[in-house]
Amino acid sequence: MKVTMIGAGYVGLVSGACFADFGHEVICVDHDPAKLDALNSGRMPIYEPGLDALVAGNSRQGRLVFSGDLASAVASADVVFIAVGTPSRRGDGYADLSYVEQAAREIARSMDGFTVVVTKSTVPVGTGDDVERIIRAENPEADFAVVSNPEFLREGSAIDDFKRPDRIVIGTTDERARKVMQEIYRPLFLNAAPVLFTERRTAELTKYAGNAFLAMKVTFINEIADLCERVGANVQDVARGIGMDGRIGPKFLHAGPGYGGSCFPKDTLALVKTAQDAESPVRLIETTVAINDQRKRAMARKVVRACGGSVRGKTIGVLGLTFKQNTDDMREAPSLNIIQVLQDNGAKIQAYDPEGMDQAAQLLDNVTFCKTAYETAKDAHALVIVTEWDAFRSLDLERLRETMESPVLVDLRNIYNPAQVEAAGFTYESIGRGSNGWMVDTTSEAAE
Repeated sequence: MKVTMIGAGYVGLVSGACFADFGHEVICVDHDPAKLDALNSGRMPIYEPGLDALVAGNSRQGRLVFSGDLASAVASADVVFIAVGTPSRRGDGYADLSYVEQAAREIARSMDGFTVVVTKSTVPVGTGDDVERIIRAENPEADFAVVSNPEFLREGSAIDDFKRPDRIVIGTTDERARKVMQEIYRPLFLNAAPVLFTERRTAELTKYAGNAFLAMKVTFINEIADLCERVGANVQDVARGIGMDGRIGPKFLHAGPGYGGSCFPKDTLALVKTAQDAESPVRLIETTVAINDQRKRAMARKVVRACGGSVRGKTIGVLGLTFKQNTDDMREAPSLNIIQVLQDNGAKIQAYDPEGMDQAAQLLDNVTFCKTAYETAKDAHALVIVTEWDAFRSLDLERLRETMESPVLVDLRNIYNPAQVEAAGFTYESIGRGSNGWMVDTTSEAAE
């Protein structure tokens, strides 16, 4: 089938490349000439493992094309995916739908024959209705159907998520559109990928509800980690213990500095706003958003405590800047808040990230960017692991200790064994493993 993907960002580029790999003819449209030049030269605008090879292979075969000509791309398409950004709107937190609305208007002016218009972007409930109204107003004679098909891609493993999905959610009640979507995803149907056909608004809400639930799960284990530190328990064992329950599961139960990225922060906030407008507030999610915002700053205070209560005039090394490993995405990354608070307290920051430093340099001031983890540790009064890159999991602790001003390691991802780090001569702080707070004495009151 002929597929047009409007937007060559993270979702559009990965989805377009994967559809092309299924054998469809795909045109990825973007208004940014610099991005198009880079893509046509084989340079990826984002870091995603395996994406460069996937794009290159399908481009060579002629199944994947990048263009700035939206009109001709839409006119020739059987299916047009809207995969543009929906960032949080400044000031009120609502999803900014201006790019979606503009795409709908441009699609309406260019479509030729029956066309399925699919919202792939994460959008609030009812956006499909708005897209339909816009197209109808712009082109009353148009023959089309609007479908919701939310993405469920994790940065760092997006290609595998697309080709081996937990589920495919398709929101439409139009039979012609249903058949087109079945054909688009036919390679995955053959692999027995779970497919849920539902009503359009239900599909839109499913995306937000899924991300909000996972964000709550992350926030829950982070609060349990804080409790573990106070009572002398081990959050990793707690997570294993509850994760063995099939009703809970082990995923997203890794304590850390709080969630970030392109989805959880903006989607939870957008769902809160949608619920408020519907006069059906989602209190759990409201609390999740507040706790996560506070947690990032609390991690900086943890570093200050590890340095004896003050970082003024001290050098702090930061390992990992992106919100998670295997991406260069700095959106809502915990490192931003942590570094800002440390700088506000008088610290000098030197940092390293395997992929995210170009993006970080646009967001952080007065930070010395280093070329290696060991350069980051040089003369530092403390070294802080913020992102769990594999490259940080087996550092030479003796070499680190020898190059640092004082051997303090603050591990915000729990990737090291406390006993091994302490045996190497470090003062070691981690998340929720009981050694940082006090142990409750339950014997005396019980005896009385």
